Amino acid sequence: MQTNMRGRDMITTQEWTKDEIDTIMDVAMDLKRKRAMGVPHAYLRDKVLSMLFFFTSTRTRNSFEAGMAQLGGHAQFIDHQTTQISHGDTGKEIGEILGRYNDGIAIRQCDWGVGNDYIRSVADASRVPVLNMQCDHFHPFQILADLMTIIEKKGDPRGKTINVSYAYAKSYQKPMSVPISLILLMSRYGMNVRLTRPPEFKLMPQYVEQAKENARKAGGSFEIFDDFDKGMEGADVIYPKAWGCTLTTPDLEESAKISQQYTNWIMDDERLAMAKRDAIYMHCLPADRNIEVTDSVIDGPNSVVYDEAENRLHVQKAVMALTMS
Repeated sequence: MQTNMRGRDMITTQEWTKDEIDTIMDVAMDLKRKRAMGVPHAYLRDKVLSMLFFFTSTRTRNSFEAGMAQLGGHAQFIDHQTTQISHGDTGKEIGEILGRYNDGIAIRQCDWGVGNDYIRSVADASRVPVLNMQCDHFHPFQILADLMTIIEKKGDPRGKTINVSYAYAKSYQKPMSVPISLILLMSRYGMNVRLTRPPEFKLMPQYVEQAKENARKAGGSFEIFDDFDKGMEGADVIYPKAWGCTLTTPDLEESAKISQQYTNWIMDDERLAMAKRDAIYMHCLPADRNIEVTDSVIDGPNSVVYDEAENRLHVQKAVMALTMS
C-alpha cells in the first residue's frame, strides 16, 4: 500500500503506478464495506470539492456529491455557463482562484482537442488536486470503477480476456475517452485486451502504443480486431460501447453518417453466446437501448452495469480521501 498521494492530480491512471492504483482499490473496497455496514468515515470533514461541468451528467455529478457528503465534506456544483469563463477566465485563473477557495477541483470537459489541455492548464495553476471527471482523452474514474467491478466479479484480472468493442449508437458521437482508458488500465493488469472496432473508429495511436507496452510489461496481450463477432469469442469481459470516428473526421454529422454503416454492431444474445458462459457485460452508461445493446443483455444475468455504476462512488471516494486529506 502506498501512502504518499496527498495533493496528487488524477487526470489519467497512466500517470499513477500500479502500486498506487492497487492502493485505490484497497481503500475503495474498505469504504464500500463501511458504507454497507453504516460505519461513519468522515475523512474529509470541512473539505470542499469544486466541480466544474462543461457537459451534463447523471452518475458523475451524483456520485461525487454523494461521495463528498459521505466523507464529511461538501461538493460545490458549478455549471460553466454560470461562470465568467466565456468572458475571459482562463484555465490558469480557474486553477489559481478555485484552488485557493477549495480543497480539490474536479472538471468535466469533453470537447475534442480542448478538454484534456484545459484540465491540465487548471492543474498547472492549482495548489490543490485536480480530478478529471472526463475529458476528450480519458475517463479515469469510470475505468477505476470498471477495474474494481472486474476484480469483484472475476477475481485476479491477470490472464482474463476483455473485449473493448465499438457498438453503434444513434444518440450522439460519444467521446473515445472510455475505450482509451480501458485499454490503458486493463493492459497494466495482465489482461488479454482486445480492441475491436471498424477501420474508421481508430483510437489515438500514442495510447494504442502505450497499451501494447503495458501488456508487454504485465505479461498480457493486446490485439486489434475489425470483426465484431470475432472480438466476442471466448471473452471473459465484454465492453461494447459507441464512440465517434473523430480521427477519421472531426465533423460530427459526417461521423454520424459513417457510423450508420455499422448499425449491426449491436450487443445482443447471439453475440453474448459467443463469449464465455459466465462472461460479464459492462457499459459505462447511458447506453442506447435496443440500438447499442438489447434489453435482454443489459437487463440480463450477465450484466453488471449497476454494480459498475455503484463502484464509481467508492473509487471516487477513495481517490478523494487519498489526495485531499
